[in-house]
Order: sequence, then structure tokens, then C-alpha cells
Amino acid sequence: MSTQTLSLALPPQYRVDEVLAFHARDAEGLAEQVSGRTLRKAVLLGGVPLLFTVDFLDDEARCRIEADGELDAATQVLAGEALRSMLALRIDPAPFAAFVRGDVFFGPLVEHLPGLRIVQSATVFEALTWAIIGQQINLPFAISLRRSFIGQAGRPHSSGLWCYPEAADVARLALDTLTSRKFSRAKAETLLRVARMAADGELDLRLNDDPQGSAAQLLAIKGIGPWTVNYTLLRGYGYADCSLEGDVAVRSAIGRAQGMAEKPSIAQAQAWLAAYAPHRTMAAAYLWASL
Repeated sequence: MSTQTLSLALPPQYRVDEVLAFHARDAEGLAEQVSGRTLRKAVLLGGVPLLFTVDFLDDEARCRIEADGELDAATQVLAGEALRSMLALRIDPAPFAAFVRGDVFFGPLVEHLPGLRIVQSATVFEALTWAIIGQQINLPFAISLRRSFIGQAGRPHSSGLWCYPEAADVARLALDTLTSRKFSRAKAETLLRVARMAADGELDLRLNDDPQGSAAQLLAIKGIGPWTVNYTLLRGYGYADCSLEGDVAVRSAIGRAQGMAEKPSIAQAQAWLAAYAPHRTMAAAYLWASL
């Protein structure tokens, strides 16, 4: 086993409880566990099972990374990127707060919830597959399917936690392995399609600064629509201007903000969100929080 320790400074108004709550959504704790102010999460990176143990102090996060294998330089880089994502350190909320100062809707929300952040998934592949799993189903069922997905395609770390799988692990699954565990055929086919494309190098899921390019390559894949793309850009890449007009909760919050009797249409929500570019990711975060 190889180990690495590092500390990350936490910015002012960092909301530890909300970051921990995000990682504690699966009460069974198959791949993530939260105890007090400590987070443990297992994930495969470069084929190596890693366990992140993060202790949150007042102004820093101290992390121990334990690898069931060699923690080489390339894996250390991947681990550092994963940690920044898991701790919601990719998107600075300050520019949005300045942008909406005086805004009738967002101004009071930001004052009430200063420093709100969006947690990213450890990898882009995790974000993409979670978006596919969660399409058009309720959150408890989505979490149950995610747990099953990890158990089928992931691998256990020596600590006992299961690692979220990489593309190559998912690509080896048979279709009926998923459909026999309550995945719809369409959802299973899309998961296997993106996994095999990523494993073969046809789909590039490395972090980058090209949201338009990332969106275009994802939209070209059968079974992936605009909501999945924008959710992946938000949770996976950590882009600051993702427009979530296709999200039901976002539309509900917009409707409530507008005093509408029903949710606005996707086109209406898109038009409303356009006023908050280039900060629409943080707009989505506060819209979710407003509910």
C-alpha cells in the first residue's frame, strides 16, 4: 500500500456541513462514509483503488490517500484533481455573489447563504454516469441504482469501501447484468455505450477548459440529451456557466420566484437563466437551495 498526505486551505465561508451532506446521500455508505467532520470515499483512478480520508478543520482539509497499489506521479495528479472536485473547490462563488448584489431574487438568497458551493464528482466519468443513472427517476431510486452500479462494476478497497468504477470496468459488463438489477434497457445501453467509448479513447473525459467542445462530444452520443450534458459539465468539469433549464427542480424554483402557478417551460427557464450568464452554475445552486 502507498500513502500520500496533503492539506488544502479552505476559503472563507466554506460550508463544511453541506459538502459532507452531499457525500452522505447513500445511507448504506458503500463507497462514501461520513462521520462527524470526516469524509471517507473510495474511487478507482488509473486502475488503482484509492481511499480518501478527509478531516475538516476550521480553515483547512487534511487528507490521507491510501492506494492499493503504486501511487505514482500520474495517479497523484489525478488524486489531487479528484480531491478539489470532491471538496467543491473548482467554482469560486464570489463572482456570482458580486454579480447578483442588488438582484431582487438572488441578492437576499446569497446574503442568507453566503459561500454556497457545488460539489463535483471525483471524476468526469463518475459525473456522467451518475447523470445517466439519475435521468427521469426520483433521488432515492437513483441512489439505489448507483449503489448497485458500484457493486457490479467497482472494486473493493482494502479498507472495505467500494471504489466507484472507471470506464474500463463498466465496459466489461453485459447488458443483462444491469437490466437484471432494475436498470431500464435504454439507461443500461447508454451507460455501456459511454463506458466503451471512453475506454476505447473515442470519448475524451479529461478535465479541460473547453465547455463547448465537451458539450458537443457528449451531445453526439445516442441517449444523451441537453440535461445530462449540462449536469455533467457542472458536476464533472466544474464549469461556471452551465444552464440547467431542463432540471425539474430548477424550473420549479424559477416558477416560484416568478410567482407562476406552474413550472415554466424549458424555453422560458432558459430565457430567464440567460440573464445570469456567465454564472448560471451558481444560479442553479441557489435555485436548488431556495427549495
